[in-house]
Amino acid sequence: MKDDRRSAFRDAHTDRDTAAHVPQTPQTTNPSYRLAFADADFLCRDELRPVRLQLELLKFDMLLDEHQIASTVVLFGGARIPAPAHKDKARTRTLAELSHFYDEARKFAGLMTRKSLASGNRDFVVVTGGGPGVMEAGNRGAQEQGGVSIGLNIVLPHEQAPNEFVTPDLAFNFHYFAIRKMHFLMRARAICVFPGGFGTMDELFESLTLIQTGRMRRVPFLLFGREFWERIINWDALRDAGTISPEDLDLFRFVETADEAAEIIENWDPAPARDDIPGR
Repeated sequence: MKDDRRSAFRDAHTDRDTAAHVPQTPQTTNPSYRLAFADADFLCRDELRPVRLQLELLKFDMLLDEHQIASTVVLFGGARIPAPAHKDKARTRTLAELSHFYDEARKFAGLMTRKSLASGNRDFVVVTGGGPGVMEAGNRGAQEQGGVSIGLNIVLPHEQAPNEFVTPDLAFNFHYFAIRKMHFLMRARAICVFPGGFGTMDELFESLTLIQTGRMRRVPFLLFGREFWERIINWDALRDAGTISPEDLDLFRFVETADEAAEIIENWDPAPARDDIPGR
């Protein structure tokens, strides 16, 4: 068997397997004898949080590199928005009325996936939070076009498994919200935000803040559903209060349809990160 490892030292897998078959004695069965990197109880200790943060950043970055994924199109949006066929089961009238955005997310993901397929599934790969609602629509639209899509799930007390449309090799699970957010944005070529709740708004404002402050380059930042977003957030009041500058309202665009969003992305003129914050 060919050994492609760069190191001349014995590999960790071999030692882990060897250690699992040592004679059972009071010494070898004691937790202190476990290899540190193979000791789940040790890795879960509070003192190991910095290591877990690093592992979570590194693991999924390496997997995306192995799949040669260079850039992504991010879809944020509500888990509670139903498919139009199920809008009669929506919890509120508003959710039922928002159900058409499920189809727009599905169509938009399909358009981006066609673009991605031309690059061999390397660029403009759709990434969602991996859950239901708008997230499901995004992964579904990508699968229907024969492409791949990413699902970034996170462990929650009530969370279900990833939706069935996430590409299995690209279904990831996180413990840390912060690292999950980094993975959403590290390869982003566009950010598309559909109506949603606390989680969606958290992702929206964190992403906008990174662009506003110049910590992230300008990318198409598209809010689907002007009526929803202008009813939920008083953008003009923020500007008039001086807590944001008038120029900050140019960091995003409102769109209504998948075709409109795809056209903006197709004709986007790359823009560098800001080097100052207007009005400050």
